[in-house]
Amino acid sequence: MNFRSPTHTPYDGSSKLFTIGLKPLDLDAWIEVDEHLLLYHAEKRRLYAQIPDKVFVEEDGTREAQREVLDLLGAHLPAKFRHAYLRSGAGIELTGAACDSAGICTADDLSDAPLVAASLLVQEDLILMRRDDSGWRLVAGSLCFPSSWSLIEKFGRPLQQIHAPVPGFGPGTRPADLINRMFDGLQGQAVERYNWSIQAGDALYHPLSGLERIDRATNRPSSFPDGDIDAHAFIRVERQTLRKLPVSRDILFTIRVHLDPLKVLARHPEGATLAASFAAELQALDEAQLDYKGMTADRDRLVTMLRTLALS
Repeated sequence: MNFRSPTHTPYDGSSKLFTIGLKPLDLDAWIEVDEHLLLYHAEKRRLYAQIPDKVFVEEDGTREAQREVLDLLGAHLPAKFRHAYLRSGAGIELTGAACDSAGICTADDLSDAPLVAASLLVQEDLILMRRDDSGWRLVAGSLCFPSSWSLIEKFGRPLQQIHAPVPGFGPGTRPADLINRMFDGLQGQAVERYNWSIQAGDALYHPLSGLERIDRATNRPSSFPDGDIDAHAFIRVERQTLRKLPVSRDILFTIRVHLDPLKVLARHPEGATLAASFAAELQALDEAQLDYKGMTADRDRLVTMLRTLALS
């Protein structure tokens, strides 16, 4: 990818890690489209072709809600992004990408799943949450770009179990109770939040199983064993939105991943300030938080690099 200045910089202190941080979202800004749209589309198609069972899940009885998501996107995208989408028959066509005869960009082996078709129209991953007696459960999802988690392991689980590994968000904690109440109270409005981390390399598909997370937290390996953080460190920002679907009343959770080399801050007009704030955010993480993020071994070197950028 050709990298410009970062689109979002939540590591400036505006979106603290390990907080809920939900903010109201104008539905006009619900979906983000940039010059990497076709690249994300191609990567999703590759993953659907090679590992479909790892990037898409669905429970019986979710197809109507999936179709609701596809219909919402079908109305929103051509109106908002006329340069990228065209209406074609009963569907919409992603300009420059291969679509099916009905004008829907989809994956051949999962072509009957509306959520797959919806996911291939956008750069976001799409997760459906449904309320039952156990709480809000993950009942369907297209997750091609996981940020260190496993869709298969979270499938069918309620929020309190999904968030169990996150420091301070386990079952019975105040944040876990607040999130459930926020999901219950979400009505016609949409909300957004940001999450961020640092990874080695620019892979969009970045899964991690529960066992791998435990091993990482126990052994604390460096993500940069060659020591070359400058060449390999990438900032991974997640823009997450929540929207209650008007018909099914399920909640659609979207996750848009942005990847930027850490060194891109050197050419950002406010790079010095961003680097200093980023270093302070990393310095403030405690041991459990660093272990969860996989940055225990590398935090000090990252802080040093950022402080050097702040002084340049």
